[in-house]
Amino acid sequence: MNFEAKIDKFINILIEQNGYVKVVEGLENTLKIAIVGLVIGIVIGTLIATVRVLPKYKVLPRILNGICSFYVAFFRGTPMVVQLLVFYYVALPLMGIRLPSLTVAMAVFGLNSGAYISEIMRSGIQSVDYGQMEGGRSVGLSFSTTMLKIVIPQAVKNILPTLGNEFIVLIKETSIVSFIGAADLYVAFNYIGSNSYEFMVPYLTMALIYIVLVCIISLLVKIMERSLHKSDRRN
Repeated sequence: MNFEAKIDKFINILIEQNGYVKVVEGLENTLKIAIVGLVIGIVIGTLIATVRVLPKYKVLPRILNGICSFYVAFFRGTPMVVQLLVFYYVALPLMGIRLPSLTVAMAVFGLNSGAYISEIMRSGIQSVDYGQMEGGRSVGLSFSTTMLKIVIPQAVKNILPTLGNEFIVLIKETSIVSFIGAADLYVAFNYIGSNSYEFMVPYLTMALIYIVLVCIISLLVKIMERSLHKSDRRN
């Protein structure tokens, strides 16, 4: 079968048999999982990074640091697909909890991203001159307030490109959520391929969509970087 015939089959399933509905749903789910995962990851990662840079003079900070270290080691040391399978088929059933596969995917992606972002954020915090912390404390601000209002905003500026890379990784990793029955771009194009018995054009189209998404994210990150640099120059 020539390439034109493959394209005709693909268009037939995509348009005439409403395959585009599954593609739109898959794209929507892919973006939901990646965006929610990144937001959860930033929150968790910031909290963990803050704990890990706390002075370890007292018992509580040392205990919290140990817990955070275990968390990071677990989520960085196991594949994402294993985490999805363990949470969906083992951990949640043992606790008697039933959640939609999409919700589980967003939660696991967030937990996984939190482990990586914690290290990214920690390096960002440590890149901020310690005099910023001392300056905040000298005017009467607490450690947490100084960290939240002075140090972390500067750290985010330093790690913005790396956060963009993390978002790109999450976008690409969503292709594994089919293991727990969630519908993403892979599921949508696999459906089209299965119904047309031709996988070349659907998979090439899927790859193109991922490339476009990554290019858009990269462009947005560059725009944000330029905006932040302009504000720095004005200050």
